[in-house]
Amino acid sequence: MVFADRDDAGRRLAARLGHLRGEPVVVLGLPRGGVPVALQVARALAAPLDVIVVRKLGVPFQPELGMGALGEDGVRVVNPEVMQACGVSQDELAAVQAREQAAVDARAARYRARRPRQPLAGQVAVVVDDGIATGSTARAACQIARAHEAARVVLAVPVAPPGWQARIGAAADEMVCVHTPRGFAAIGQFYARFPQVSDDEVLGCLERAAIAQSSAQASAGRSAGAVDPPGRSEKVEPQAGAVRLAGYLTVPEGAPGIVVFVHGSGSSRHSPRNQHVAGVLQDAGLGTLLFDLLTPEEELDRANVFDIGLLTGRLVQVTGWLRAQPRAARAAVGYFGASTGAAAALLAAAEPGAGIAAVVSRGGRPDLARPRLAAVTAPTLLIVGGRDQMVLDLNRRAQAELRCENDLAVVPGATHLFEEPGTLDAVAGLARDWFLSHISDAEVLAGWAPSRRASDPCRRSPTPR
Repeated sequence: MVFADRDDAGRRLAARLGHLRGEPVVVLGLPRGGVPVALQVARALAAPLDVIVVRKLGVPFQPELGMGALGEDGVRVVNPEVMQACGVSQDELAAVQAREQAAVDARAARYRARRPRQPLAGQVAVVVDDGIATGSTARAACQIARAHEAARVVLAVPVAPPGWQARIGAAADEMVCVHTPRGFAAIGQFYARFPQVSDDEVLGCLERAAIAQSSAQASAGRSAGAVDPPGRSEKVEPQAGAVRLAGYLTVPEGAPGIVVFVHGSGSSRHSPRNQHVAGVLQDAGLGTLLFDLLTPEEELDRANVFDIGLLTGRLVQVTGWLRAQPRAARAAVGYFGASTGAAAALLAAAEPGAGIAAVVSRGGRPDLARPRLAAVTAPTLLIVGGRDQMVLDLNRRAQAELRCENDLAVVPGATHLFEEPGTLDAVAGLARDWFLSHISDAEVLAGWAPSRRASDPCRRSPTPR
């Protein structure tokens, strides 16, 4: 197994950590290479991301041999057995500690310039690196997390040599690894791309994670303090053929329509961006269905993310399941697609008799639905970031092939993931207005039948706003 890059490794690792969803998790990346991997894990678990700045205390005459570790806030872990066996004096320990503490403080000062360390007391600390060679740094990081009073320590890595658990010992309560190959020589041999990671990239990962976490918290705040509040949302298992998927169905009283979220990466229900948009739609009186198009096992194969036929088939089947639910029987159905999920949404909407009231694409790839774009009858809104030039060009070309009512909305200053302040709120507002203008009781002919507006002669708004 070879990972495409650290992002790919992080997504595959996250699929092995699904049992931690819903627990009080803090994901801790080891700077620098472990942080991009940890970002993907934090996203999948909807958990905060932080770094754990740690330096090994090496024996003076054999620095690779650790006699302890140092972390932030003066936390020190010492192995007296190693010190005694190597004859290291307290003075020698103090000298090593002073040197390494200066290195810890310098790095921590840069990473903490904009946000404080995440408290670990009582939390599940998930320590993540891009791989394990000797295991000394990872072991030290676990010891530091435990010294900060983490209730439980989980060490998770994409790749490690066989027998790696023995190197960690009791430092971690749980150890997770995607690949333990024979012939292990170096971590980099199991990555197609394994560039050095800069401090600026680490800071960028922390910033993106903070924005996503803030969005999730905002959504939770609107929903009485919980992402899935009792009495408003319910956990469901949509049926797609022989496969049962996982999701959350929310149907406010009297909701005229339900918006189904379609995310190309599979884990739509845990996407903080989707949850944020869903909260805005719910506040406007619309129902939402957030579900995972892929099972955890299917997500391990990145080819499934781009299997538009598979994603479309799943969406069609789940839509049929939704319409059979008593809470949704008389509601119109809309699609909100992101990434490759937008192509699946458009293809599903183009199916004969689909009866989809409206489609919204966020940073999507409608071009991947090109063979069927002209058959889409549902009013379609394409939302793209103004700084996402390549995707913007693809959306403009796809828009030219749509024959239904459609529009292209460009969010100024936004990049592909809409991580800049205010840009995701802009997306949510645009989606809300589009769905509300095309979904209403008066426009639904019978139960889930197509809306009159969707079946009207198609209109097109060629000018991006």
